[in-house]
Amino acid sequence: MTQLTELGIDQVAFVAIPTGPVNTQLRIFPDDPQKLLLETKRSGIILDGPHPAILVQGDDKMGALEEIHNKLFLANVNVYASMGVTDGKGDFGYIIYVRLEEFERAMETLGQ
Repeated sequence: MTQLTELGIDQVAFVAIPTGPVNTQLRIFPDDPQKLLLETKRSGIILDGPHPAILVQGDDKMGALEEIHNKLFLANVNVYASMGVTDGKGDFGYIIYVRLEEFERAMETLGQ
């Protein structure tokens, strides 16, 4: 994370996933994906991916995530992993992982 900050990479979200006793996979959602690719290549940081995911943000209300999943279901998009959070002030953030072949359809379905 420190290296990315020093490179000026602004992140809108990230997910840290332990992959072993001393290893962690960091999924990064940069504000500027092209800058991430350029700066990490220059600095020698090796990236794995991209892994298609969508960050959905909105007003936190009862059924908000169900509405998102129903839209994707009706568009025949399979969500294989997701995680969400509320800010406690009425808004939510929701990261949805989909297969590469369904990514564009998911983006269109959600108006992204």
